[in-house]
Amino acid sequence: MHKEDFPVLRKPIIYLDSAATTQKPQSVIDAISHFYTHHYATVHRAIYQLAAHSTFLYNEARETVASFIHARPHEIVFTRGTTESINLVAHSFPFKEGDEILISALEHHSNIVPWQMAAKRHKALLKVIPALPNGDLDQTAYKKLLSPQTRLVALGWIANSIGTKHPIKEMIALAHEQGAKVLIDAAQAAAHLPINVQDLSADFLAFSSHKCYGPTGIGVLYGKMAALEELHPWQGGGDMIDTVSFAETTYTSPPLRFEAGTPMIAEAIGFKTALDYLSTIGLQTIQKHEETLTAYCLKHLSEISEIKIIGSPKERGSLISFVPVEGHPLDLASWLDLKGVCLRSGHLCAQPTLQLFDCSSLLRVSFGLYNTEEDIDTFISYLKEGLQKMSRSN
Repeated sequence: MHKEDFPVLRKPIIYLDSAATTQKPQSVIDAISHFYTHHYATVHRAIYQLAAHSTFLYNEARETVASFIHARPHEIVFTRGTTESINLVAHSFPFKEGDEILISALEHHSNIVPWQMAAKRHKALLKVIPALPNGDLDQTAYKKLLSPQTRLVALGWIANSIGTKHPIKEMIALAHEQGAKVLIDAAQAAAHLPINVQDLSADFLAFSSHKCYGPTGIGVLYGKMAALEELHPWQGGGDMIDTVSFAETTYTSPPLRFEAGTPMIAEAIGFKTALDYLSTIGLQTIQKHEETLTAYCLKHLSEISEIKIIGSPKERGSLISFVPVEGHPLDLASWLDLKGVCLRSGHLCAQPTLQLFDCSSLLRVSFGLYNTEEDIDTFISYLKEGLQKMSRSN
């Protein structure tokens, strides 16, 4: 599906690591090159034609991101990525002593460490929603953890480690009943399924360009305007001010309040082009394609007795993690690399999750719109061959 649009996939490789980062279509590469070649200038700071056109393109990118998730442009803050978006909220949210922050047992480190820092800084209490043995979150425990002291719930939509897709709309509603704000880490969702922030009603939502077939170095923090206005600025500099004097500085309104300094102009233009590309194909089409691939791969993996699949959630994103019964995941990943198979190995930036499943390292395959059943067939063939070699060496 559309593999011909991606120059790097002309190499003899099977790319199964889209959960880490997606490859880039030629249209994105061309858009960035064209901007630097023909239109480059800074934005928001000059009246000359080149700068005015750059500003137009940059603002157009913000409008495209907003449309992609059914938001409004002034609710879109550009950041360096999901990690920075989460850190922005964790640093700027007005926590007070005794507040409670809820996260889940299945979070990426980027949705754990910033909240640990915030809790320590404000003398707040960090609580963890436990997971069930199959990898779903314990919804009964979640309801019990929620209380009037819950100030914020930070939850990944799809677990990057084992693929669990959470019922976030219902979880958001439960948090709001207690007066809590909710941040959704949509890094593993944005390129794989349609997002409507009006329907979800999340207070904040974060995702990255590079996982959406766009460039690295740029991402998004969506926030309801009332929620954004509650945050204090976290970086000072140009573009985020209203007036500056040595006596006092006043700050502009969101989103620019949180975008100090010269922004990622070319990256924003590349991001817009990537989202246009996804929208042309259609997120529902992509979702259906990837669900078919995931089910196909899961079926074949479940027939291999030499591996153990980690997690069996009721709903799964487009990724699967597993370990060899004998040998180390890194050895198997190295063998697959020799065959041109690109997949993730290691702790997946989710060490607490791996500890739940008594693992220190996993192998993860994840799918993008460019993958095919033929890719999976080739991967399965090499996987079986590698497992046989490891078995003989043991």
